[in-house]
Amino acid sequence: MRTLASIVAVVFSLVAVVPSVHAQTSHAAPQSALDAAVSEHASSTAADRETVLRLLERPDVQTVAGDLGLDLRRAQSAIATLDGQQLSDLAAQARQTEQALAGGQSRIVISTTVIIIALLVLILIIVAVD
Repeated sequence: MRTLASIVAVVFSLVAVVPSVHAQTSHAAPQSALDAAVSEHASSTAADRETVLRLLERPDVQTVAGDLGLDLRRAQSAIATLDGQQLSDLAAQARQTEQALAGGQSRIVISTTVIIIALLVLILIIVAVD
């Protein structure tokens, strides 16, 4: 009977100890993976910001903004404050506009003009809200 009690005590001890020992193993990502993810996000954000700024520096965009009375310097400074989804959306619109203007097109189509206007108005609204 004593042997049975000893065996039960040992089994109970093992059952109680094994989950706590197993819980000590690390399930987190290694530091190198975290650093890579942060670096990728920062470079993606910088690339998005550069795309929008590059579009705002185009002479045809400056002409359209000037005709509408929009201040591009204010829009450019507002780009520095954007991040996250707003910046991603603006960068996607800027890429779309750049593709439409690529190839030396001398005539601005109405859809491209509308995108440019929407982009500038969106930037100014974001600045006004913040």
